[in-house]
Amino acid sequence: MKKIWASAAGLALAVSACAAQPAMQMQTGEAASSVQPYAGAEKADYERDRQAILEMAGDFDVTFDFTETVPLQDGYELKPQKVTPTTEIVRVIEDEPGFISLQHILVMNHGGKDIVVKHWRQDWAYEPESILAYQGHDRWEAKTLNRAERQGTWSQTVYQVDDGPRYAAVAPWEHEGEISTWEPPVSWRPLPRRDATTRDDYDVLAAVNRHTVAPWGWWHEQDNHKLVLTENGPEELVREVGINSYYRTDGFAPDAGEVYWSKTADYWAGVRDKWNALIETGALAIDDNAEGERLYMPVLELAGKVEEGEMTTEAALTEAREVIDRQTQSAAEIRTASN
Repeated sequence: MKKIWASAAGLALAVSACAAQPAMQMQTGEAASSVQPYAGAEKADYERDRQAILEMAGDFDVTFDFTETVPLQDGYELKPQKVTPTTEIVRVIEDEPGFISLQHILVMNHGGKDIVVKHWRQDWAYEPESILAYQGHDRWEAKTLNRAERQGTWSQTVYQVDDGPRYAAVAPWEHEGEISTWEPPVSWRPLPRRDATTRDDYDVLAAVNRHTVAPWGWWHEQDNHKLVLTENGPEELVREVGINSYYRTDGFAPDAGEVYWSKTADYWAGVRDKWNALIETGALAIDDNAEGERLYMPVLELAGKVEEGEMTTEAALTEAREVIDRQTQSAAEIRTASN
């Protein structure tokens, strides 16, 4: 196998293979408030960047499309292409100077029944001092950025369906006419759900993560390299091309997703606070299957009980914090375990 990247750079859902506040108002990109903390040319660039990020909010026909392309181990057989169409809403849940948070929620209708699933989240920060970089083996560490790495850039941090961390990278936005593009260097991430639940022949996904935004939609391209971590360093197993397409639409009713979020927003804000407290220690380890089930399952189930009125937000949060504590380690706990 070909060796690459000698060190780290950064639900099986029904349809997707792929600071705590009062109940937050959901916003589309068009309705989001303007934040202008900078001056002059920097302000103009900053505002253009912000608008590109906010344009990723809305209601979308979505297709997740992943195709393995190049086998890099003798005898490896390319896995079948995975294509999953769905509908999804993306809402602005935080919009502050230098920071925007977008929550994705799957909203589907099968047989006249609404199906809503909290999906992934993306946080954008302007000129961040650090990002949380995946190290492999279910561990993340804070990576400090120097001034040159930070200047004029935005970090994107992506979170799992349970709001645990997934990956982060940093790059400037580029704009040409109506089209905006953000493309960072390669970064590491854990196996995606489409693979984590079905295979164990590789350890890390190293990816270039490209976002292109237009008035009629946006596209999330991924140049993926599936790596096996060996004693001699990472070795590449196979390459994969991914394209997630988000086309604006008024062809489905977003109401069920908005109702779900209105009932569970405070719960999820508390879950984010719990994760942030762990992340702020500077390192984090997650044992995603420590108790015989994926961490996201009980966290999502508790949200469902809040939505249905079966549990109070605080009672559900107490249980969620306990679940997260049992399946994670902070920086201090990692150091203790290593001694």
